[in-house]
Amino acid sequence: MSQQITLSDVLQAKKRIAPYLTATPALNFESIDQLFGCELWIKFENHLPTGAFKIRGGINLCSRLKEQGYRGGLVAASTGNHGQSVACAGRLFGLPVKIVVPEKANKDKVRAMENYGAEVIFHGKNYADCCIFAAELGRDDTWRYVSGGDEPALVPGVGTYALELFEKVPDLQTVFVPVGGGSGACGVCIVAHNINPAVRVVGVQSAHADSIFQSIKTGKFCRTTSADTFAEGLATLHPFEYTLAILRRELDEIVCVDDETLRHAIRLLLHHTHNIAEGAGAAALAAAWQKREKLAGKKVGIILSGGNLTVEQLLAIVG
Repeated sequence: MSQQITLSDVLQAKKRIAPYLTATPALNFESIDQLFGCELWIKFENHLPTGAFKIRGGINLCSRLKEQGYRGGLVAASTGNHGQSVACAGRLFGLPVKIVVPEKANKDKVRAMENYGAEVIFHGKNYADCCIFAAELGRDDTWRYVSGGDEPALVPGVGTYALELFEKVPDLQTVFVPVGGGSGACGVCIVAHNINPAVRVVGVQSAHADSIFQSIKTGKFCRTTSADTFAEGLATLHPFEYTLAILRRELDEIVCVDDETLRHAIRLLLHHTHNIAEGAGAAALAAAWQKREKLAGKKVGIILSGGNLTVEQLLAIVG
């Protein structure tokens, strides 16, 4: 798992995904700038077909597997967006897919996975339980386990959104990016620091699921006993070794936000941009809100990583 990802890998991934995905918008809103006191650019990954950034990694992975002549199936564990990515990419490249999800998984994300043709298997109470079970299924020679973090091919794929962002706004000074499994944050670090080493990349975890935050701060591999947040994309009990190694080396800072701050950010995005963000998707804006006094006058990038919020969740947040 020592494969080093470079900017060249991201550029190659851009070519692989180009036939299937168009660039997502990066937009600036005067009303948000006035609130935050800085020039803030939002990258809207919720505009992708799956409603989240991870499909970029899934397409890059499946394209490479097809190039290598792989003919088996794919199995993954997911709280939703990684599963949608593997399911959608698997269908595009003609590969059967099984997704293991927690017993109380986001029903909209489950339905989307099924609509992409995946077999959805409910198992366990949390993402960690699903990973163990999915990895066991992947021991079958005809099925390949696709980890949400320990899968190097995902990082250059998802890194393409950072490439698009810097093509639009090359003089960004700080970028905030959510950290769940860490692939998206790794992609941002690789692109940003190759384009301009002075760019600060700030990772954002949930205060209720902060295993990566703790691991980076202590230098140890930390696990948490719970991941009690409505933001399922951030609900990781422990880091992935592959992405953690990159984040330790590349992240300039990592911060945590609580659920109420995430809800506030979701309301801000809905009010000012008329876009729906899920909990993880709002994490970057939530962290920028916490740090707004230190961002005064700067040019800041915000990754809205996904918008797969259920109607019930949205009503509870805006109500």
